[in-house]
Amino acid sequence: MEIIGQILLFALEAYFWIIIISVVMSWLIAFEVVNAKSPQAQNLLALLAKATEPVYKQLRKFIPMIGGIDVTPMIVIFAIMILKNIVVKVFIY
Repeated sequence: MEIIGQILLFALEAYFWIIIISVVMSWLIAFEVVNAKSPQAQNLLALLAKATEPVYKQLRKFIPMIGGIDVTPMIVIFAIMILKNIVVKVFIY
């Protein structure tokens, strides 16, 4: 059972970092540090969108933007933290 817990923790941690990278990339594009028209940036953004948009799309049905700011990444990060605690309690201990 502990191996399953470790795999789940690894998957949650990886998804956490995917979200962080997508948020940072959006900021870098917004502040024109990264050129969004470059092929490398477009490939990275497409990859990140494929990983995050299915989850974000489901949450955006219920949670609107607040003051023009998309809070769905924060909500997903909080959910990941909660899930990690549950996994540790159920599978590790």
